[in-house]
Amino acid sequence: MSKQAVTVIGLGPMGQAMANAFLDNGHRVTVWNRTASKADELVVRGAVRAATINEALAANELVVLSLTDYDAMYALLEPAAAALSGRVLVNLSSDTPARAREAATWVAGHGGRHLTGGVQVPPSGIGKPESSTFYSGPEEVFDAHRDTLEVLTGTDYRGADPGLAALYYQLQMDMFWTTMLSYLHALAVADAHGISAEEFLPYATSTMSSIPGFLAFYAPRIDAGRHSGDVDRLAMGVASVDHIVHTTADAGIDVALPTAILEVFQRGVAAGHADDSFTSLIEIFKKTAV
Repeated sequence: MSKQAVTVIGLGPMGQAMANAFLDNGHRVTVWNRTASKADELVVRGAVRAATINEALAANELVVLSLTDYDAMYALLEPAAAALSGRVLVNLSSDTPARAREAATWVAGHGGRHLTGGVQVPPSGIGKPESSTFYSGPEEVFDAHRDTLEVLTGTDYRGADPGLAALYYQLQMDMFWTTMLSYLHALAVADAHGISAEEFLPYATSTMSSIPGFLAFYAPRIDAGRHSGDVDRLAMGVASVDHIVHTTADAGIDVALPTAILEVFQRGVAAGHADDSFTSLIEIFKKTAV
């Protein structure tokens, strides 16, 4: 059985990796990028360079988008909207759940079908089955193209709502960027004391490796709305974060990040959660700050 042909639109590092993965697996690949020279190496490998966006869309039923965001999608596809009829648009660009839903409606209005994707790895993870991508949209469309999409990464179908893949992706990014920023902040304080990133690495790794245990412990309590202070107390958390703020200030490092965290903890105490677990702060996050 011949492998499905695919069009890849957008040839930044991620799009390049995706096109290469399809070529590696014997798929016929058509590519298009605003800067045409970005397709040169792929063409040498056997990809077909489309001269126009209309030609790229016309080439294959399955079209994979790898763009900065949905604004970039509209900028490229609105002039070629008539060519979307009969196409399956797998949108692996990053954006919000609401915009993914809007895009699915827009594509459907032009006779196409839209799958939202949220790739959970950098370009180096493309082509590896242990990597994963969230997908959402019509289940029958996903099932029809699952084998081809699994050339890129493993697949994790989240449901028919087009916004779900984007939502799960943004939830992951919420955790990732906050965590990595805290790591950089800790390294800045460490550096102020002559401690290098390499020297601190085993301790940073030890802290990060302990997190899954905390997540597993607190998840059922959070789902049950139980924030009892039998294991930790928010009042103690306030004292701990206050010490971080002062340690940071004493080192001459920007205190904005720990101060922001302290402010959230203090709001929790002011709301009556001093004797509850720090997980009670989820109730603070659910309310708009005054």
